[in-house]
Amino acid sequence: MSPSPVSSTPILRTTLLWAGVVTGVLAVAAAVIGYLVAGQTGLWSGLAGVLVAAVFLAITGLSILIANRWYGDDLYVPIFFGVVLGGWILKFVVFIVALVVLRGQPWIEPTVFFLSLVASVIASLVVDVVVLLRMRVPHVSDVELPTDPEEGERSDHTLS
Repeated sequence: MSPSPVSSTPILRTTLLWAGVVTGVLAVAAAVIGYLVAGQTGLWSGLAGVLVAAVFLAITGLSILIANRWYGDDLYVPIFFGVVLGGWILKFVVFIVALVVLRGQPWIEPTVFFLSLVASVIASLVVDVVVLLRMRVPHVSDVELPTDPEEGERSDHTLS
């Protein structure tokens, strides 16, 4: 498989990789802290908060990576925006379902859930900033310059 010519692809892949690592670390920390604060209920609440944040934050990056597969196609722009908008609609539906399912559950400690969710979102934003600052992407990307069809016919003579 050849590398994608879209400059956002390596950035998004790196972001998703680092976000996965950070999510794993946060899941362990939220579970331990939640258990120490509120017992087994806190453990599950911490894990649920981190998981919900990870799913929501990954949907956008994944939808853009999926949409980038059509780069170069005549319908790339409508496909791209259709896939990304579909990802946002999916996030909205999952959000509503998560609220309905998690509301009033006996195994949810609201404070632990909320703080683990907020910590995950902040950690994801930090990962995004660090990845974007460290990636080397040219200021002008995804552009092909026109070639000169007469290049081979020219001589190296300069005009005076």
